[in-house]
Amino acid sequence: MALKVYAHPFSSYCQKVLTALYENNVAFDYCVLGASDGKADAELAALWPLKRFPILLDGDRTVLEASIIIEYLGLHHPGPVRLVPDDACAALDVRMMDRFFDNYISSPQQTVVFESIRPAGNRDPYGVAQARAMLDTAYAWLDERMKTREWAAGGGFSLADCAAAPALFYADWTHPIDKQFANVQAYRQRLLARASFARAVNEARPYRSFFPLGAPDRD
Repeated sequence: MALKVYAHPFSSYCQKVLTALYENNVAFDYCVLGASDGKADAELAALWPLKRFPILLDGDRTVLEASIIIEYLGLHHPGPVRLVPDDACAALDVRMMDRFFDNYISSPQQTVVFESIRPAGNRDPYGVAQARAMLDTAYAWLDERMKTREWAAGGGFSLADCAAAPALFYADWTHPIDKQFANVQAYRQRLLARASFARAVNEARPYRSFFPLGAPDRD
């Protein structure tokens, strides 16, 4: 039975999982959410009442959360690229960087975006200022770390880079990475050039009008 992935092409966390799938050429049925027939959305709601995505369906097993899905794939549907190293210490570094990108790049980026679609009476400018400050701090920390690294965890392409790719992609649209953070800018370009993430980006192009802040004419 083929794997099923419930995802939307424009979602950053879906792109994180799709990058991992494409990296290892894992076969799966892509259940695209938001289609006019609503079939995939109804199936998602039945599998996971919170209706958050992506989710992976492997036979009778439902796997939630992007990082866990990628780890699950490595255990049960491995490919030539080991996205989580076998070495326990190296794996900790990969997981730490995965959490960094989710918590300190994606989360504040989404705070800024969600603010733009809130009703005027429920805006939180202080929270947005905090989110932008966190992004600047995160960019600075990452810039120092990437001075001597090609990929986020220092070894080969990993789970951490699957997290970094969409996180930095949308973060630069939301709160541009300053030129002083040249190592981060260069890393973002390496991620965009990676075939697995480039495929996810291209699949999402038809949905760029969905970006609340207005998608830039690049990338």
